[in-house]
Amino acid sequence: MKQNEPGPSIREAHDHLTNSLPFDDTTDFDSAERGFLGSLDDTAIRNAAGDVVWDAASYDFLDADAPASVNPSLWRQSSLVARHGLFEVVEGLYQIRGFDLSVTSFIEGDAGVIVVDPLLTQETGAAALDLYRKHRGDRPIVAVIHTHSHIDHFGGVLGMVSQQQVDDGEVQIIAPEGFVEHAIAENVYAGTAMSRRSGYMYGASLARGPKGQVGAGLGQTTSTGEAGMIVPTLDIRQTGETHTVDGVEFEFQMAPGTEAPSEMHFYIPRYRALCMAENATHTLHNLLTLRGALVRDPHVWSQYLTEAIQRYGEKTDVVFASHHWPTWGSDSVKDFLAIQRDLYAYLHDQTLRMINKGMNGAEIAEAIELPPALEGAWSTHGYYGSVNHNVKAIYQRYMGWFDGNPARLWPHPPQALAERYVAAIGGVDRVVELAQEAYDSGDFRWAATLLDHAVFADTANASAKSLYADTLEQLGYGSENGTWRNFFLSGATELREGNFGTPIATNAPAVLAQLTPEQVLDAIAITVDGPRAWNLDLAFDITLSDLDRSFHITLRNGVLVYLEQAPQRESTLHLTLTKPRFIGLLGGNNSQEGLTIDGDIGVLNQLTDVLDPGDPNFNIVVP
Repeated sequence: MKQNEPGPSIREAHDHLTNSLPFDDTTDFDSAERGFLGSLDDTAIRNAAGDVVWDAASYDFLDADAPASVNPSLWRQSSLVARHGLFEVVEGLYQIRGFDLSVTSFIEGDAGVIVVDPLLTQETGAAALDLYRKHRGDRPIVAVIHTHSHIDHFGGVLGMVSQQQVDDGEVQIIAPEGFVEHAIAENVYAGTAMSRRSGYMYGASLARGPKGQVGAGLGQTTSTGEAGMIVPTLDIRQTGETHTVDGVEFEFQMAPGTEAPSEMHFYIPRYRALCMAENATHTLHNLLTLRGALVRDPHVWSQYLTEAIQRYGEKTDVVFASHHWPTWGSDSVKDFLAIQRDLYAYLHDQTLRMINKGMNGAEIAEAIELPPALEGAWSTHGYYGSVNHNVKAIYQRYMGWFDGNPARLWPHPPQALAERYVAAIGGVDRVVELAQEAYDSGDFRWAATLLDHAVFADTANASAKSLYADTLEQLGYGSENGTWRNFFLSGATELREGNFGTPIATNAPAVLAQLTPEQVLDAIAITVDGPRAWNLDLAFDITLSDLDRSFHITLRNGVLVYLEQAPQRESTLHLTLTKPRFIGLLGGNNSQEGLTIDGDIGVLNQLTDVLDPGDPNFNIVVP
């Protein structure tokens, strides 16, 4: 694939950053190296078929000076995050970093070990456990703590423990209240769309290197192995709740509605250590991820950080999280948490102040400035979230998508709008000509806007697509934010090479297996093609024999409704099967094995005929 060199304006901007940011401050590098015990001899982690699902060595190129094709601040962050291996936080508390997007921690008890957030996939989880045991001995796992409901913090659990061990009472699974509900909702309901966009966000199809994927700010990227899930055996419900596991006392702090809808922190008196889950990391986090999610609440986020400082600050010697490296020293811990708290509070309060002056999200995102103390801290830089898109998320949270201008209340959709803009400007050739002028002057944002319209108006126009790819590439080269870089470069890749589909997926079989019957039926309901189902009037019953639960299901007016009740006499079909068989049936296993059919199976066929599953290959950068 043809790639360009960074243009003069990008080089000039990078030179300015190099001369203005405190690159001589090596504190983070010292912290990221502290306590290093060793890493894998072979950094390539493989699945059962021998395919590589993670290779830390693929980022070895970061051990060099920043090239002109990468924002020097992002290069610094990526080189920090790429450090991999086992690290001692304090004696008895260890972390595996650089084995996945997230970090996993091992807390040693009297006889065994408690795992915190076992990475994204079972392959990387198993490799992390092997490395820990190589250095610390074959301690049995007695518990796994999931700090929150994002898959990179629970998906690797089956690489460390088995469902049978949990069923036998050998291992506890501890998570915040609402964990399963929110984990399923995020990974299944809109999972197809989120997974497709995640491919852009994490640069999953980009080559790793100075002109490609260099990281995502929070971690390098996501592993590509098999994700799993085990339902918690202990739900944490309130702040101040304490539990002792293998002689280690944990005090939990609830933090719902922050970085995840179900999230918690915890304090370990034995180690004077505070775990902040994903609410205090060495970057500005997302209030709305580019892959898509519910908008997070920066106000309560900042309040929970204040509460953590008040409850634990004076008795904490080290704070760690499930991304990045720890911070040591009581004063440094309090300063770090306060800076993070002030960051989210400032964005929230100042955005609302400007909203009440009549400014819209895009205007506020351009106007807002961080105070010097926040701007000067490396941990506030937007490597994963950004001030720009977080401000727009806050606007969306309070005001919605509509900015109040009636001209923007009912605009044409993108393709129809593009056709009109291009016609008004004078045709595609004129649009490309103007975009070339913008590109040559270094105004890549305007060039991208023009070329977006050109490509949506005339997808086959090779000149427009080529210049659009070149433009997105330059925007990627200039981005301090890792996910912005990945989005820009992924768009350039698809314009040049075509749609790369969905390289990563979160709705793994082991996750789907944990769906409740209600969630299974909700998942069916959102795939009903309404117009095709308008004239259907169906009623049938399903009994899930393994759960001893029955549901009466109707489909009318294109809406699937279910009630838990005994089979109804007027129903024309009654299916009896297990929940796993039901999930298999929905997945296309149409054999009658494991099914008891009473009545007209044609009713089920009518339903499945109007189901419209998501498209994991939908277009993003072209119509």
